[in-house]
Amino acid sequence: MSTTTTTWLTAAQWAAVLRIGLGLWWLESFRHKNLTAWIKRQAGINWAADIAGKHRFAVVRTGFDSVVRPHPKTMTWVVLMAELSLGLGITLGFLTPIALFASIALNLLYFVLMIHDWAEQGQNLMMILAAVVALGLHGWQVWSLDHAIGLFQ
Repeated sequence: MSTTTTTWLTAAQWAAVLRIGLGLWWLESFRHKNLTAWIKRQAGINWAADIAGKHRFAVVRTGFDSVVRPHPKTMTWVVLMAELSLGLGITLGFLTPIALFASIALNLLYFVLMIHDWAEQGQNLMMILAAVVALGLHGWQVWSLDHAIGLFQ
């Protein structure tokens, strides 16, 4: 990316700001969950099961019943650790391209599950957009562990 300076920052620094903001969004997604309810009662998975059970696409119902429903405790931890890992990786800029691709994939899964809920779709679409832009601009070029250790030059 060029070192062109825009208002206040260079283009690479603005890309890093977007990346860090997306990472903080993931960390907030993890932080705001009632972990007691999620871990002890699998509240998040139960909520998703209710939505998947009424989903307009049979593939979502079938996929959820095959992959998630048989393993609610495991899937609870998968979701929680995925959100925490994405938040840390994207914010700190560690394995950033991998984390950004995973961010897109997880948001696409959430988007498809919540296809009927426009409020949720907006958040997922904005997170996908931020990840795509951060990928396209190589948002790990500055202010990242990847840059500090010479990954993804």
